[in-house]
Amino acid sequence: MLVTAMKYEIILFDVDDTLFDFVKSEKLALHKAFAEFGLPTGLANFEADYQEISKVLWGDLEQGHISITDLGIERFRRLFFLHELEINAEAFSCAYLEYLGKKTHLVKGAVELCGKLSCYRMAIITNGFTDVQKSRIEGSPLSNMFEHIIISEEVGFQKPEKEIFDYAFSKLQIKDKGKVLIVGDSLTSDIRGGMNYGIDTCWFNPNHKENNSEIEPTYEIHELADLLKIVG
Repeated sequence: MLVTAMKYEIILFDVDDTLFDFVKSEKLALHKAFAEFGLPTGLANFEADYQEISKVLWGDLEQGHISITDLGIERFRRLFFLHELEINAEAFSCAYLEYLGKKTHLVKGAVELCGKLSCYRMAIITNGFTDVQKSRIEGSPLSNMFEHIIISEEVGFQKPEKEIFDYAFSKLQIKDKGKVLIVGDSLTSDIRGGMNYGIDTCWFNPNHKENNSEIEPTYEIHELADLLKIVG
C-alpha cells in the first residue's frame, strides 16, 4: 500500500517486544534473581509456571483488575506458593526489577529505525514499572530519541485504557488524531487501545502470529524496518 509522505507526524511506540527484546532481558534478570536467592536452576525449573501466572496477571492489569505495583509482587507470591518455596515475594520482586532495569537488549533494527524516523515526533507509551522502564531506555542507544516517555505506573492508567492516551495527547499537545500512529506488539493493549481511541495502529508481529481476535490493526509489520514503508 502506498501512503502519502508524512501522513503521520507523531509515532507512539510500545517498549517491550517492540523496541526492546523483553524475552531476553526477562530471562537474564530472572536467572540473576533466582541465583541471588539460592536457586541457580530456578529459571529452568520455574519459568514455565511463572510465564503462565504472569500472563494471567498482565491480562488482569489491562482490564484494570490489578495495579502494576501489586502485579509485581503477586506473580512471585503465586509462583512460590505453587512450588512451596519459602521466599519473600516482595524482596524477590525488588531484586528482579533491579536486574531488569539494567537490561537494555534491543530488537533487531530498533536503533536504525528510530534514527531514520528522526524527522517525526516520537514518544514512548508503555505498560510497566517507572524505574525499570526509565532505566532501560536511558541506558540504551535510544535514550535521546523520544519527546516523552509515558509509563503506566507513573500515570496511574495502562493501555488499553483511554486515560493513558488522554495523558499522552495532553503531554504531547496533540490536536489531530489523524496525525498519530501507535506501534506495538500487543493486540490487546497497544492495538485495542489505539483503535478505541481513534488513532491508526501498527501491529508489530515478528513471529507471524495468527490474529484470531476481533481486533483489526490498520497495518501489520513483521520487521521494524517495514514501518518506514508505512510512514513514508
